[in-house]
Amino acid sequence: MSLDPGIWLAAFLTFCIFSFLYKDNHFYKFAEHLSVGISAGYWLVILIRQTLIPTFLNPLFAGEWPLVPGKIGIFLLVFPAFMGILLFARFSRKWAYIARYPIAMIWGIGTGAVVPLVLQNSIIRQLQATMVPVTLHSWQDLGSMFIVVGVITGLIYFFFSKEHTGVFGSAANVGIWILMIGFGATFGFTVMARVSLLIGRIIFLMRDWLGIIG
Repeated sequence: MSLDPGIWLAAFLTFCIFSFLYKDNHFYKFAEHLSVGISAGYWLVILIRQTLIPTFLNPLFAGEWPLVPGKIGIFLLVFPAFMGILLFARFSRKWAYIARYPIAMIWGIGTGAVVPLVLQNSIIRQLQATMVPVTLHSWQDLGSMFIVVGVITGLIYFFFSKEHTGVFGSAANVGIWILMIGFGATFGFTVMARVSLLIGRIIFLMRDWLGIIG
């Protein structure tokens, strides 16, 4: 059995988290709050040291932003900082409405930056992946055929303007099977990831803490 206080603390927190399997309790809440608090504090320090100081405070005190020299650069530094300070108006009932302006700016800029990336990665690339030659000269071609059939039948299932009867209904049924296979595979990968985390904790308890296994 380990004599390292850090190992004992890690084992205690592991059991605190596992105690939720029995019921919600104070030990679980303690470990949960401790994890959230340490994570928040850690990332706050990282953001201050790696983002706020080098990209805002240092150029501001130097009086010049290397990316945009002159007064325009200082304005581009001060304006986002001012909008960020306005977010703290949420803590005041009287001035809470002021926080809507920076929030709207964040959502607007964030949406404008994210939407093209989502379209490129989640839609356009998937459409390109389905544009494959439909031949049956090899097993790889059979996989390409399966992809095309799966995409078409899956889309047919979500086409509700026409009643799912006859050939159209049969294609929709195939689409259901394709969707269920996809959902099952996704769920299986998720379960495997969670089980791997559980195995890691069990190995830690039995090897590093108790020393039962080598």
